[in-house]
Amino acid sequence: MNLILPDWIGAPPGIGAFSTMRSGGVSTTPLDDGTGSGQNGLNLGINVGDDVACVTQNRLRLQEFLPSQPVWLQQQHGAAVIDAAQGRASGKPCVADASFTTMPGVVCAVTTADCLPVLLTDIRGEVVGAVHAGWRGLAAGVLQNTIAAMRKAGAQQLLAWMGPAIGPQHFEVGGDVHAAMIKAHPRADAAFRNVVGKPDKYLADLYHLAHLVLADCDVARIAGGSYCTYSDAARFFSYRRDTRTGRMATVIWIK
Repeated sequence: MNLILPDWIGAPPGIGAFSTMRSGGVSTTPLDDGTGSGQNGLNLGINVGDDVACVTQNRLRLQEFLPSQPVWLQQQHGAAVIDAAQGRASGKPCVADASFTTMPGVVCAVTTADCLPVLLTDIRGEVVGAVHAGWRGLAAGVLQNTIAAMRKAGAQQLLAWMGPAIGPQHFEVGGDVHAAMIKAHPRADAAFRNVVGKPDKYLADLYHLAHLVLADCDVARIAGGSYCTYSDAARFFSYRRDTRTGRMATVIWIK
């Protein structure tokens, strides 16, 4: 299984974190590994048209790299945040787009296939979080809510890493998205470029949008943001590119 390790800026040693790619599992076309084999895909998302047995096997393979089963979320493209340990203990579905924990061994996880996964840790490694940050979540305040919850739980100086997402050359959106982000953040216009020949169409930069929000929340050390799920079909699933596709996972925990 190929993993992407965060290139944190000064992260504490006592945390584990990574993003998966599309290879290393048992899913088949169109959720395969991207090499043309038609198989070996590591789809970790449910309700994307994959065989349940394949998803189960893929999650078991992921489990080999983790201290416990991830606290999977039912993501809604919203701004809800949960305490992962409490969510797991409740025995109820974890409906949220972000989670955090102060408990060692509890794994926060989000799944994506173009939306932006953001990992957060405090400088001491005592509070960590994972955020599913598509444009709707960013506009709704999912990053601000997660940071506030982590600080309430004791986090001090925070660090962020932005995992694989659709790049700014390929994320074409309409005027509704542009307007929603401008309303949510006064400087968001800097993350949009007009598409030549297409009135009211823009290329949006999710990484830039998230960076603006993180900086406003006094997150000074922000890393990542160099991948493009859309253009790199050999390594990443992409909903915008393929429509029916798998999901990668981005996880973090306290050791």
